[in-house]
Amino acid sequence: MDIPTNLKHKPVVVAEDYGRIDGRSAYDSDAKGLSLGLAQWNDRGRVDISAKVWRYTGEKWSRQSEELPLHRVLDLAILACRAQLYFQEEAYRFPKGYDPEHPQIDRVGLQGDAMTVEVCRRNGHIDEDVQLFQQALARDGELLGERMAVLARILGELGYHG
Repeated sequence: MDIPTNLKHKPVVVAEDYGRIDGRSAYDSDAKGLSLGLAQWNDRGRVDISAKVWRYTGEKWSRQSEELPLHRVLDLAILACRAQLYFQEEAYRFPKGYDPEHPQIDRVGLQGDAMTVEVCRRNGHIDEDVQLFQQALARDGELLGERMAVLARILGELGYHG
């Protein structure tokens, strides 16, 4: 299915077959494509790159399609990788799967400051939700691991070796 090119987001690089590989929703996903392109919010003289998930309802392109600035896509990848590392290597030491007294997982330095990664204490069901989160990570381990391996390989090819 061809994603639209006549809307405000202008696709440049596309994956129009995304619905076939969309995690557990593969072959039954409303997310039909991904694109990197020129952001819909661009002002005259300023051009930003954005990533977009294109969703299709079966009749029309959905308003629930999501567009994110490219740096936020990478920030989400950093957050996902750091969470994966925490639950894989540290969380087992705590009966609740996290330390309620010290919920901070990490401070990731970015742009002269840092992104604080922590377990959300304000969630009224955090103990149960952490367990469900860990179960989902375990269940999707192969699915996520394949993508992380590809990401690691491509980052290495780009010269990012840590």
